[in-house]
Amino acid sequence: MRRDLFDEEHDLFRETVREFMAREVVPHHAQWEKDGIVPREVWKKAGELGMFGFSVPEEYGGSGITDFRYNTVIVEEIIRVGASGLGFGLHNDIMAPYMVDLTNDEQKQRWLPGFASGELITAIGMTEPGAGSDLQGIRTTAVREGDHYVVNGQKTFITNGINSDLIVVVTKTDPSAGARGTSLLVVERGMEGFTRGRNLEKVGMHAQDTAELFFENVRVPVANLLGGEEGQGFFQLMNNLPQERLSIAVAAVAAAETVLEETIEYCRSRTAFGRNIGKFQNTRFLVAELATEVEIARHYVDKCVRALNAKELTAVDAAKAKWWTTELQNKVVDRCVQLHGGYGYMLEYPVAKAWLDSRVQTIYGGTTEIMKEIIGRSFGF
Repeated sequence: MRRDLFDEEHDLFRETVREFMAREVVPHHAQWEKDGIVPREVWKKAGELGMFGFSVPEEYGGSGITDFRYNTVIVEEIIRVGASGLGFGLHNDIMAPYMVDLTNDEQKQRWLPGFASGELITAIGMTEPGAGSDLQGIRTTAVREGDHYVVNGQKTFITNGINSDLIVVVTKTDPSAGARGTSLLVVERGMEGFTRGRNLEKVGMHAQDTAELFFENVRVPVANLLGGEEGQGFFQLMNNLPQERLSIAVAAVAAAETVLEETIEYCRSRTAFGRNIGKFQNTRFLVAELATEVEIARHYVDKCVRALNAKELTAVDAAKAKWWTTELQNKVVDRCVQLHGGYGYMLEYPVAKAWLDSRVQTIYGGTTEIMKEIIGRSFGF
């Protein structure tokens, strides 16, 4: 079925992004995989092309456009070339609402120009060694002392953890107040007592810097509190999680489409028993099944993008998209490895890298089990 999500301006933007990927990313990504990190220069080059901060007002260097279809284009083009090291999705899709919607005028002046240009790389510190999906279980504290908060604690699995200049840290400003005791503070590179641990060794997504963060008596100015008041952090997180989960779903469908297309081409050329393997009924039936499920997922996710733009995307909608598409991505990639046979286990074939990169999709941003819990609760159970 014809896809009708994008307009002409999105198609033109896609050409720009695709050219950027071909020129600045694809030739170097294999080396970044070995290095475990993407150079900061790539961020600045992307910023020069207007690939960051669409919703950032023009006076701060952005486009002033609230249209998630541009975000979708970038995610799809990153996935199309297997550039799993680029943390652009986190910067654009997850961090932008915090940096644009929760900042006051003074904070906007300090942070948004660099956010839009790629000179200030962002991250969010939610997960801790003892608290993942249970955000109310975090233990990082922020104690008010005059014009500063004194922050102590630890975060882990932080995307952009090494490169980041601004980290929105989820803290407990009142541990006795439950959800109403959570606040968001922006910790900046170079603050005394803020240190980064090792760049974590992951199963996949090797070029993406993922780190541990440590806070030991870090004095964060009260001026770095997001949202204007304490105790609103948990609700601010809940408000922004649907967009994060939709971003993951966009990536999941794009990955499934890309791997399936590559596998179909492989099945047309690979021969066994005197004919190409696409001629076998098992191959045709399996490809038919996967193609059907991926296309159905594509149209649901596109509908979710439209709903987000219309401010109608609910937490339940996003949860459905996130768990279904990421589980489907893993299914598609696994079956495609099988169709490749032994070659599917060789890293020189894109399907092998896709297999390694895809597994985390059902975990971060909220596990499949948490997504089902969100959906189930909506029925009043």
